[in-house]
Amino acid sequence: MRTAYSVETVRAAERALMARLPEGALMQRAAAGLAAACAGLLGRVSGSRVVLLVGSGDNGGDALYAGARLARRGAGVTAVLLAPERTHAAGLAALRRAGGRTVTADRGEEAIARARLVVDGIVGIGGKGGLRPDAARLAEAVARSGAAVVAVDLPSGVDADTGEVWGAALRADLTVTFGAYKPGLLVDPAREYAGVVRFVGIGIEPPPADAVLQALQHADVARLLPTPQAESDKYRRGVVGIAAGSARYPGAAVLAVSGALRGGAGAVRYVGPAGDAVLARFPETLVSDAGPAKAGRVQAWVTGPGAGDDAATVAEVLAADVPVLLDADGLRLADRDTVRGRTAPTLMTPHAGEAAALLGVRREEVEAARLGAVRELAARYRATVLLKGSTTLVAGPGGGPVRVNPTGTPWLATAGSGDVLSGLAGSLLAAGLDPLDAGSAAAYLHGLAGRFAAQGAPVGAHDVAARIPEAWRNVRG
Repeated sequence: MRTAYSVETVRAAERALMARLPEGALMQRAAAGLAAACAGLLGRVSGSRVVLLVGSGDNGGDALYAGARLARRGAGVTAVLLAPERTHAAGLAALRRAGGRTVTADRGEEAIARARLVVDGIVGIGGKGGLRPDAARLAEAVARSGAAVVAVDLPSGVDADTGEVWGAALRADLTVTFGAYKPGLLVDPAREYAGVVRFVGIGIEPPPADAVLQALQHADVARLLPTPQAESDKYRRGVVGIAAGSARYPGAAVLAVSGALRGGAGAVRYVGPAGDAVLARFPETLVSDAGPAKAGRVQAWVTGPGAGDDAATVAEVLAADVPVLLDADGLRLADRDTVRGRTAPTLMTPHAGEAAALLGVRREEVEAARLGAVRELAARYRATVLLKGSTTLVAGPGGGPVRVNPTGTPWLATAGSGDVLSGLAGSLLAAGLDPLDAGSAAAYLHGLAGRFAAQGAPVGAHDVAARIPEAWRNVRG
């Protein structure tokens, strides 16, 4: 599992380690890892032109020491000093001893235009807001140059704690981060600025309990997935109820059932007006027209996909004393106080537009501050919230680390994809997973299935559902 920590936690861990090490040792460790990453990107170091964008903080020092290492290997290294009077003195001396040269910011564009590699050491993890005018001008020059860009710890201009990007920021091809992941490296929109993220261990050990973000990996998801035992039957494996679809949107019901059938529960009950369409596609579904309360035993409900204005069904499902997943129209139709008052768990799965409507803000505000939005929704509704999008996030109602899904693909932005995810997550709820784990595992499998289905080409939601078993097997190894 990848864990990300706040700037405050990372700095506290750095201070604790620096107190036990010789002065400057921690920066030398970071610089060694940074220089190695730059050399790997260059391939041939000798003769390569490298430009360092150097601010006044420790990131600038890291860049200078790494530049000195590259210069000793034959690279032509130029440091553009954005704050000459506050440049890291020892790092600057090391660069000059190695044969590197320096220029002021007003001559930076000329150096950047000739560079093969640019190292972004302008602003550290404590930076807030967009880049200042001089730095923004250099960032524009970097974008025009076509040079490869390596960011030191975090791209300059993005918020390390939130992933927000307010104003100008520098886009990297590779970000070399030290000691611990920062939330901004894993959450959009900042994640898009980071490029490929390479972790370099420098010996700091933030307390695991202080993590603010978690990104599950294959092994983590494999441990969550339900496995039938010798004595299992369809009821012991869990039954998920799907109350979805309408005369206008029968496909939503079919797609939600398609995800549920591949989600680990032993059986799927369907309630709603699309029963004929569901049976025609999936004859193994248990179909009822008696309403959720009389459909028979279930261990979890999914409601909302394609529901139209059927508020009565949504309310009936929310009255059930089992976990409930709310999606699509169900999010709009559900009474907030009813959701807050439920004793059984609730998992809500909005996309950014639906989240914005629930929060009473513009969609752009949610997309710009995804981490804050998912936390706020979870707190307001006292529910677990899975915020779908470019980086899917899952937050619990009681705080704690937010889960970020690393497997998504833009090809999943297709009609009905969310219905498949809802059915899949609902099935995992019925199989016994808590909402945080069910949402996280479902998003992970759904993202993998989307990748397998697309392989660089457009896909439909039914294609994604069909590849869930392959994703499941891939995770299980």
